[in-house]
Amino acid sequence: MNFIPFLQTSAAAGSGSLLMTVLPFGLIILIFYFFIIRPQNKKQKETEKMIAALKKGDRVITIGGIHGVVSSTREHTVIVKVDENVKIEFNRSAIAQVVADKAEKTKADKAGKAKEGDKTPEIPAEKTDAPADGGDTEQKKD
Repeated sequence: MNFIPFLQTSAAAGSGSLLMTVLPFGLIILIFYFFIIRPQNKKQKETEKMIAALKKGDRVITIGGIHGVVSSTREHTVIVKVDENVKIEFNRSAIAQVVADKAEKTKADKAGKAKEGDKTPEIPAEKTDAPADGGDTEQKKD
């Protein structure tokens, strides 16, 4: 009969149509994964690693914006010294970041350069003709 060829062509067209419908959704899911989900997971792992590595003496900033120094750590909390006689206990998850001191950064940078074998020559200070007392360099004649 005439129904058999009609069923075969509609089934073939349906599978192509299904592919064209599913393909854009699959691409959207891939885009979301690579641009949103994956970077967020990486950031979360870095934060967990930073929180686990907290130790006494670290300078920290809390999610509330409080700056202080870790005076002691416990299993789920840290005690942050904010002022001379002020200590506040925070959950570890309330620590937003650990602040590296400038002195520690420069020491780390110098140590990294020394390991690389990069020896940069020091530039000597320039000699100036200005007097030590900060006066004018020109002398007045009488």
